[in-house]
Amino acid sequence: MTYIPYLSTIVTFAFVIAVYTRYRQRGGVHLLLWAVGLLFYGIGTLSEVSLSLTYNIFVLKIWYLTGAMLTAAWLGQGTVHLLIRKGSAARVTTWVLGVVSALALFLVLSAPSLSGNYEIARPASEQYKDFLTRGGLTVFLTILLNIYGTLTLVGGAIYSAFLFWRKRILANRMFGNVLIAAGALSPAVGGSMLKAGLGDMLYLSEFVGAILMYIGFVMATSGRSESPD
Repeated sequence: MTYIPYLSTIVTFAFVIAVYTRYRQRGGVHLLLWAVGLLFYGIGTLSEVSLSLTYNIFVLKIWYLTGAMLTAAWLGQGTVHLLIRKGSAARVTTWVLGVVSALALFLVLSAPSLSGNYEIARPASEQYKDFLTRGGLTVFLTILLNIYGTLTLVGGAIYSAFLFWRKRILANRMFGNVLIAAGALSPAVGGSMLKAGLGDMLYLSEFVGAILMYIGFVMATSGRSESPD
């Protein structure tokens, strides 16, 4: 499945352009932060493309930083800004996330690397632990950022879908949010398969996740307003 990251990268960067274009047209911090999160997603899959061709420790660190640590959190932060319009909570948590992200960047890039024989025929997700040194703080931040990102992105999408369903309005947004939630969960499923020894499935889950979130975004912003019946 080494060709899958190529497709994921194309879809994700097209998604970035679509979201950023909408931000330029309509404004909204949530759109800008979604574009940032998707950019991290795309950099992660692009790193997988590079690592399938040749080994580079810097690229492997960028892959881990963007894919494993930052993507979900910044996508989720966009949802925080969408749902929390009053007060300073969204703004404050964005600054906190920025500081944590900077710390993650420092920890990952400054960590010593391990030598070994990298196999380009195998997914990076199966080998990174043999080359990256991750301290306790790095592991803790990885878990923390992913929990935060999952709760805010998936939880926010499900909550929005529930509101539209309860009000019996904007069916396109309801179904769009359901797809966004499903797409956000897809890489997590791939991560579980990775632990079960199915490393290639992470590539497929990333591609499926990008597709579902893109379709969900298009549906949610299509402007139709049918009831969900």
